[in-house]
Amino acid sequence: MDIKKFIADENEKPLDSYPLNGGFCSIFRKIGAVGDSLSSGEFEVLNEDGTKDYHDCFDFSWGQFMARICGSQVTNFSRGGMTAKEFCEGFADKYGYFDADKACAAYIIALGCNDLYGRKMPVGSVEDINIEDFRSHPDNFAGWYGELVLRYREISPDAKFFFVTMPVEDKGEQEQKAADEHQKLLYDMAEKFGNSYVIDLRRYAVPYDEEFKEKFFLLGHLNPAGYKLTAEMLVSYIDWIIRNNMKDFEKVGFIKAHYNRTIL
Repeated sequence: MDIKKFIADENEKPLDSYPLNGGFCSIFRKIGAVGDSLSSGEFEVLNEDGTKDYHDCFDFSWGQFMARICGSQVTNFSRGGMTAKEFCEGFADKYGYFDADKACAAYIIALGCNDLYGRKMPVGSVEDINIEDFRSHPDNFAGWYGELVLRYREISPDAKFFFVTMPVEDKGEQEQKAADEHQKLLYDMAEKFGNSYVIDLRRYAVPYDEEFKEKFFLLGHLNPAGYKLTAEMLVSYIDWIIRNNMKDFEKVGFIKAHYNRTIL
């Protein structure tokens, strides 16, 4: 047995390996996948009349591919078109996504495309997050994203959070600037909140260019292989984070969200 395969290598990048059976990502038995269409396994269909239909197919989402890779329970807290603001203003409450019985030990949050590209919402900064009163914040992405994280902290105080940046795409100058600001914001949030880490697809994933989209997209969204590939990237990245921060994760087994009753 070569123990070096399980220990962080200072020269290894987050997506260099695809660990067997999810690697150390599988130490989380309950994971929440928070996001929009790209977290929901959405398939885009072009009709004969030129209109498009959109279908959330959770079984093809990266969250459910992760569940099959890791053997973990992954719950989709997502829907096509979702924004951080809509999530906090009613969507999550409507479906009980902040209920204590749905608490998870880890949350992967992949929001920003609709907020910043579609709605053109200001990004804001980490200073817009009010930890003492999370409902008191400006109407910007940082404020709503921070509220979302803090509301999940209420039901699962020791949970680990993984914030996902947006991959590089062929977007306009305004969109590129917003994505770069989003990336910086997530690093600032991880530092502010603690117990939080950035999955930086913008830095480490391959660009979602024409060649990538020809293979892994179905019109404007991912195809089944694209969602599976995304799951592999997220699993690889989380495994890498854990191996580089082993002490941070040594008590994951005691996170109460893993149990139906208090054991400590």
